[in-house]
Amino acid sequence: EAYLQRITKLLVQISCLLSQMDYLRISVDEISSQHSTEKPNAIWVTQQARQLIWDLDDSSQTFRFLIHDHDTKFSSLFDNVFISESINIIHTPFQAPKANSFAERWVRSVREECLDHILIINQNHLRRVLKEYVNYYNHHRPHQGINQQFPISGPMHNRNGPVRRRNILGGIIHDYYRQPFSST
Repeated sequence: EAYLQRITKLLVQISCLLSQMDYLRISVDEISSQHSTEKPNAIWVTQQARQLIWDLDDSSQTFRFLIHDHDTKFSSLFDNVFISESINIIHTPFQAPKANSFAERWVRSVREECLDHILIINQNHLRRVLKEYVNYYNHHRPHQGINQQFPISGPMHNRNGPVRRRNILGGIIHDYYRQPFSST
């Protein structure tokens, strides 16, 4: 359980940072990454920051802010990766979880909807579970803060047709949608 808590904490920190940046950029809390390691440290987190910057260079996404807490894993080297790309660093106040409410909400969502219902057996299993949950969270889960829309919009959803259920994470989450009428 300590292993899962360490991984979950770091995943949540990194994912929430990305979520917070996306929220400031496009007004939705899209989660963008779910890398993990058994023993996270400042070097590993800095490498993840570099990887994110490389991924951003390959896409059309731009960010203006990075919000994070005062965890020792977020060293000056970590901050410098983002500063070199003209991204402003904002540190949350000490012991003030409400200052990063979007990150806290992500933590609550991933725990209540996903991790509290699954026994994680190893790191690969955790990656698979989080990958599926993040896909659901971004593409199929309605968000109250954005008028019951999805952070990443796909094609227009059908408003007619029979209601169908799709199992997420082997049935832990049920996603309901309307199946289009077949045109025969």
